[in-house]
Amino acid sequence: MYLKEFEIRWSDIDANGHLANSAYINFMSHTRMSFFTEYGFSLNEMVSHNLGPVMFYENIYYFKESFIGRPVRVSLQLSGLSEDGMFFRFTHNFYNSKGENLATCDVMGAFIDLKQRQLCGLPEELLELTNKFPKSDDFKVLTKEDTRSHGKRPVNLH
Repeated sequence: MYLKEFEIRWSDIDANGHLANSAYINFMSHTRMSFFTEYGFSLNEMVSHNLGPVMFYENIYYFKESFIGRPVRVSLQLSGLSEDGMFFRFTHNFYNSKGENLATCDVMGAFIDLKQRQLCGLPEELLELTNKFPKSDDFKVLTKEDTRSHGKRPVNLH
């Protein structure tokens, strides 16, 4: 399990005085990018391959409040990856200083070719790096169908 610690700042709280929804998203994004960098999968490395990550969804479930000035640790585990590395799913958990689970989040996304603006698999050298990623107990090899498992489809205005 990968862990990153944050201090909750004034700008991270909402009108109720606890960690704001947007701060959870920001902490998870920062955790993912730190994780990628530590595993040799840095932003510069992605850009050199014309790759960028895109998110499909982030489902957060809240259990306990967290307040300003208190540390919060955010975990990351790979809970799914397609065979070509195109699709990924991570599980994040938030913990207080006592190790109590404050929230959990499932995120799913894919990699996009930054020039063609289309989803793409990972080049072999980056795909090999994913073998070292910490995996969750419920890790799954993902397929395109998994990206639509919640039944959500776009509905345009007429």
